[in-house]
Amino acid sequence: MPFRYTLRQLEYFVTVGREGSIAAAAEKLNVSSPSISAAIAQLEKEFGVDLFVREHARALVLSKAGQTFLERTDLVLREAEALASLAGEITGKVQGTLSVGCMTTFAQIVLPGLRRAFETRYPEVKIAQRELNQAELFSQLRRAELDVALTYDLDIPGDLDFRPLTSLPPLVVLGEDHPLADRKTLGVEEVKDEPMVLLDLPYSGEYFLSFYRQAEIKPKIAERTADMSVMRSLVANGFGISFANIRPPHERSPDGKKLVFVPLAGDVRPMQLGLLTARLSNETSTLSAFMAHCAEAVQAGELPGLSAPA
Repeated sequence: MPFRYTLRQLEYFVTVGREGSIAAAAEKLNVSSPSISAAIAQLEKEFGVDLFVREHARALVLSKAGQTFLERTDLVLREAEALASLAGEITGKVQGTLSVGCMTTFAQIVLPGLRRAFETRYPEVKIAQRELNQAELFSQLRRAELDVALTYDLDIPGDLDFRPLTSLPPLVVLGEDHPLADRKTLGVEEVKDEPMVLLDLPYSGEYFLSFYRQAEIKPKIAERTADMSVMRSLVANGFGISFANIRPPHERSPDGKKLVFVPLAGDVRPMQLGLLTARLSNETSTLSAFMAHCAEAVQAGELPGLSAPA
């Protein structure tokens, strides 16, 4: 007798298995807890196994059978998604799930609006987004966990393909009351004695420090942080200057203080913002449509903090 179950029931089970509770899965999937409970009960009845160990006042824990079942279920869902993508390729339809990574330093400014516009334009596409540093983007693209990433041209390895969208010259970030805040441009030599708040992320940190190395100046690093928002607040509160390539729309730190962004003068390399993919990956209709959408958005000046290329 054939088993009777739905892909939706399998999705509910996998989400509960990963989240550890029905309530967390319900919140993530935006469905009711009773619906998820009923789906899991139906699966257990249909297959005749207990998928979870249920203990009072504890989160749900996968049983041994449930762990094996989850691994296979994940494969089934991936294959089902692949079939949907194949159908889209045959018909040329833009549909399915697209995994998009974005550099953590500008994801909050660029990605949500870009994603909303694309999903509105192509309602049969669902974007799964991840905010990562450069090293994590490289790794997840190689493992096919991401289809594409929005990032900078920082030490791109040979097995990945970078397509530039726009050039972003570096900016000096200062607090509103800083003595140099009224300058039209600033050279590295003019800020050499200023304490520096280093955005200390893989590859990004090296890029910002290269301004000093090129000028044969040793920076005075006062603070280090891997969080762009923390960097802006530290600068706004007088702990030092910093550097960025994207200007936030409201030019304020997260705690509400005014920031000033002054172009960095001299022979310094601008960042190229673009799209990164695995070099040998097959470009689906959905991926092609997303990449074209990104290029159009940049050219039209629809993304805050970016300037359209000349």
